[in-house]
Amino acid sequence: MCKSIRRICLAAMSKHNRFPASWSVRGFVLGGGSLVLSTMLATTSSAAPPSAAAALGLKPVQDGVEYEQVEPGDVEKCEVRDIERDDWSGWEVSGADGTLLRRFADTNGDKKVDLWCYFQYGVEVYRDVDANFNGKADQYRWMGTGGTRWGIDENEDGQIDSWKMISAEETTRELVQSLANADGNRFVTLLASPKELQSAGLTGDRLESLIKKASRAASNFKKFAATQKAIGPKSQWIQFAAATPGIVPADDIGVKKDVMAYENAVAMYETSGQSGQMLVGTVIRINDAWKLVDLPVLAETGEPIAQSNGNFFTPGGSSTAGAGVSSAGNSKTQELVGALEAVDSQMVGEGDPKALAKLNERRADIVEKLIAAAETPAERDTWTRQLVDTVSVATQSGTYPGGLKRLKDLAASMQSSKGGASEAMRAYTEYQLIGTEYIARQTEDADFAENQVWWLEQLTEFADRYPQAPETAAAKLQLALSKEFEDKETEALRFYKEVAKDFRGTEAAERAAGAVRRLESEGKEVDLEGRTVQGKAFRLSALRGRPVVLHYWATWCEPCKNDMKLLRGLQARYQRAGLQIVGVNIDNQLEQASEFLKTNALPWVHLHEDGGLEGSPLAKQFGVQTLPTTMLIDSKGRVVDHNIGAAELDDAIEKLLK
Repeated sequence: MCKSIRRICLAAMSKHNRFPASWSVRGFVLGGGSLVLSTMLATTSSAAPPSAAAALGLKPVQDGVEYEQVEPGDVEKCEVRDIERDDWSGWEVSGADGTLLRRFADTNGDKKVDLWCYFQYGVEVYRDVDANFNGKADQYRWMGTGGTRWGIDENEDGQIDSWKMISAEETTRELVQSLANADGNRFVTLLASPKELQSAGLTGDRLESLIKKASRAASNFKKFAATQKAIGPKSQWIQFAAATPGIVPADDIGVKKDVMAYENAVAMYETSGQSGQMLVGTVIRINDAWKLVDLPVLAETGEPIAQSNGNFFTPGGSSTAGAGVSSAGNSKTQELVGALEAVDSQMVGEGDPKALAKLNERRADIVEKLIAAAETPAERDTWTRQLVDTVSVATQSGTYPGGLKRLKDLAASMQSSKGGASEAMRAYTEYQLIGTEYIARQTEDADFAENQVWWLEQLTEFADRYPQAPETAAAKLQLALSKEFEDKETEALRFYKEVAKDFRGTEAAERAAGAVRRLESEGKEVDLEGRTVQGKAFRLSALRGRPVVLHYWATWCEPCKNDMKLLRGLQARYQRAGLQIVGVNIDNQLEQASEFLKTNALPWVHLHEDGGLEGSPLAKQFGVQTLPTTMLIDSKGRVVDHNIGAAELDDAIEKLLK
């Protein structure tokens, strides 16, 4: 720790060359980005503000942010003042004309800055966020006129590891920058992962085909970026061009949910005044992020670019864009990738179960050889993750009978190998193995109760083995939910609170904190904010004075639809008593809810925010993990029952109104 409160550890600061020489304010420490610059000092209420020069010297962690700069001669005219909020501490910097320029805030009261905000013309355009309050930025958000990107930095090294939110336009912008800097890690964050493609609702051949394309794109990017000459360090993204996105309906072959995608999307760019265009191809929406599934195709200078076959909207077609790009790596890797592509081609459209099983076996053999041939740990992890994901999907779909044994053998080899697989990869593999084996156990003559006990035991042991692994958060959420089903809420709360504490700043922690709020809500006033399906702002507290039934539902949930019939009857019966019903739709996309409500008479308020059961902010507020979930709230806004069955509502409302 630094010996003087007037000095911040300069060695750490100069490492990133992001921040001015040194500044600490009495009672409060300002840091930023990936630097650990904070320490507990005096209270913020007694802190003197930093100078305008020091405050304006801070820079965003991410490069390329367009925010308002101040000319050196105008710095002394700027003003630094305390933030005027009861729940935050810190400072704001404004220009001579009063325009807001910067905000540095402590949002949790620990006397350390955890929010660094940058403005353009008085509008916030970017912020660095320390969501887990450990002194290091782990989220980067563009907003206002700066766009919609929301990057997650899991290991807090200043590099974005995944995108929580990114528009299709911004995805193509990131793609241009990835090529301009030959940055493979940046490119991989733009590709849809197998798990994301599965969560988007893709199944069967469609799912397997896109998984393979995305994995090939990740493997081939290094060589592609090195051999292409069109985009370089001086290239700049100009614009995104595409026809309107289309919907693949949930009842289409290989799709179980509506899928939204662009086909033949194009990115326009400019290099030293010379315009160019790049065929990005398919861009698919997964929750709030638009993802790629293949390498792009670059046009020759000045030449128009031809369309490719699409992945979704070309009859009988699947995109071959980028298939001719040469493979990355040494000759052995190149040979193996070629063999992998040949197997993938054979698998498309293959309907014979025995033939598919053999192809899946052969494919896994090849990927294992690619793992052995990998030249870097990152490359090895990429191929290992692909092996785990594809074998898991094939096993669960019934097209690879030997897949479960293969996963078990892989997990065992990881445990016995010295200096091979990282702990993170071992944890990932073992967690996928648990889920895959659980599905494989669900045969017609299986003992459900026995399988459930096995599954929960496996999750518990996994969480004990890997207490810090991201998969442990998911495991503990499952364990907590099982305890809720058993009416063991004390045990459920223990798991939820562990996730909320140990994985702060993650979506799992948000859901866990919401579940704690729900389970501890009885007898307490609660509120819920959101927007209706018509786009109007809604707040639950506006219904004070009337009893409320809060009903979480989705169009894919048949029990939810049965509940709705009962709710219509209750609405009519208790109309004079002022009973209000509020539906909370948890479909992935608004269109699904809107279409359902057009053909089903459900005359009460319905809220919706995209994201589904795992990602919707409305689900996170109360940690809803299963549907239907129904809460009964009295006229004073206090929760009467946080998880009441629809059949129990009549008696409960009758009792409430006496």
